[in-house]
Amino acid sequence: MPETASPLRRGRLLRFAAAFAVLLALAGYVAVQYVSGGGTPRCTVRAASGEDGPSYELTTEQAANAATISAVGTTRGMPERAVTIALATALQESGLRNIEHGDRDSLGLFQQRPSKGWGTTAQILDPVYASGKFYAHLAEVPGYSRLPLTVAAQRVQRSGFPQAYAKHEPDATLLAAALTGRTSGALTCEPGKSTGAGDPAKVRAELVRAFGPGVTPKSPAGAGAPGSGEVSVPVASTVAADGGGPSRQGWELAHWAVARADGLRIEEVSYGGKVWSAKEPGKGWHSVSASAAGAAGSSRQESGADSGPGEVRMRIAR
Repeated sequence: MPETASPLRRGRLLRFAAAFAVLLALAGYVAVQYVSGGGTPRCTVRAASGEDGPSYELTTEQAANAATISAVGTTRGMPERAVTIALATALQESGLRNIEHGDRDSLGLFQQRPSKGWGTTAQILDPVYASGKFYAHLAEVPGYSRLPLTVAAQRVQRSGFPQAYAKHEPDATLLAAALTGRTSGALTCEPGKSTGAGDPAKVRAELVRAFGPGVTPKSPAGAGAPGSGEVSVPVASTVAADGGGPSRQGWELAHWAVARADGLRIEEVSYGGKVWSAKEPGKGWHSVSASAAGAAGSSRQESGADSGPGEVRMRIAR
């Protein structure tokens, strides 16, 4: 009589077969994504425009949340160091994701707790509100900008693992430099392949929510009022604080637009003689050639949509 496998052995064989099937399915999915050019939309921030120096890669979701955190900070008059502290804290607490769970009743980007007076659940899950609450508490820490990042963050968060913030400081520093506009052309994104149209009115509303009423986004003159596919934001015509190049505020707005491009369906952002296009993400920020600039300028002048160097222009998918 032939020997049959024991129930224990049969169970092991079944588990091995199931695990192998899962691995095959995963390998197939990865292969399809590789061949089709799919995968998670991503962004890259560098120490400066170009390929040299340190860099940090993150998803478009993370970049959008980081851009909101930065915008809320600078709008409150907080220095770049405060933005770095906030970004490092959010990287540790939530991975820069607006999550609806956490330890006990912790929620959102900074894992703030309704039971501890941080706000209602709905408020904490609003990135603008949550960021504002973090900065309000940080501003109450004496000399926070001179403290080690772990100490400053811990004074706000009261975490059980305060040293965990330290490992995020290099990446948060890169992000803060780009999102506050100190480095130009340093943030690029590869949005998803969505084919839906964007809404310029929503882009304008999000700009005001993040940067406050001091930002006055508009549709280009004569471009068709609410139906216009472009939004432009006037910025100060002064040069950067270091004495050269376009204004820091301009690059702050331009990088915000790129970081929010995936969710808001922003196809192109131009500022300071450079342009970023969602259709050519591999080119990053690049200078507009004289011929292209001339053609674009003629087209915009015909539509009444021409702008000077003191504007950040965003073209919305239609």
